[in-house]
Amino acid sequence: MKDKIVLITGAASGIGAAVVERLAAEGARVLALDRSAQALAELASRTGATPVVGDVTNQQDVDRAIAAAAAMGGLHVVVNGAGVVAADDPEGVSDATWERMIAVNLTGTMRVCRAAIPLLRAAGGGAIVNVASVAAFNSTPGSASYAPSKAGVVAYTRNIAYVHGVDRIRANCLCPGWTRTLMAEREMRDVAALAGTSMEEEFAALAERLALKRVARPEEMASCIRFLASEEASFVTGAVLVADGGGRVATHARGF
Repeated sequence: MKDKIVLITGAASGIGAAVVERLAAEGARVLALDRSAQALAELASRTGATPVVGDVTNQQDVDRAIAAAAAMGGLHVVVNGAGVVAADDPEGVSDATWERMIAVNLTGTMRVCRAAIPLLRAAGGGAIVNVASVAAFNSTPGSASYAPSKAGVVAYTRNIAYVHGVDRIRANCLCPGWTRTLMAEREMRDVAALAGTSMEEEFAALAERLALKRVARPEEMASCIRFLASEEASFVTGAVLVADGGGRVATHARGF
């Protein structure tokens, strides 16, 4: 990754911040896009990344990030980590929540990719890694709007892979399972409040349902993204890497 110019969205915390730290440590020149100016400033001081304060739902902010990459000399890797989550079910989902999930998770990803493709092509090719979710395949209760938004990311990524393979642009998805991020902790606090338990108790119960008996660290997802973004994955495109600790594996004995 040395000297590669990399744009990472959702960069201020969680998986995005872990990717910034990992790739910057390997010598990449990182542009970190997020809405939180303070968190970006702290991240930049630790990693040397260039902060870009902006929102992927705002085309002008996306264009500024792409212009910043062009000013640095081009673009080689894009990691779309910006995302939001909400709990809802099919009958009760509101228009506002649905539109927010699609706007950030799917349309935001599309905007960044659309703007980045010309720079990636001009560089002779590159890599796009879009962060989706296992919810794209396992749409559990409470994910009526979130799961479709992430399923759309998978389909859109595969379309990029097909259309732009000729440009030597690889496009892949990472579908994380439960990862210990601020967003996951907010979800678990909400679950705990309804159940009359604690966040840690809910994380422990969740871990018991996974083959590896634990949730992931953001750094583990950063390793997956680093692989997909690197030349080690030079013949990998249109792929979906599920990293869920065995959450989709049957881990409980049958009751008979």
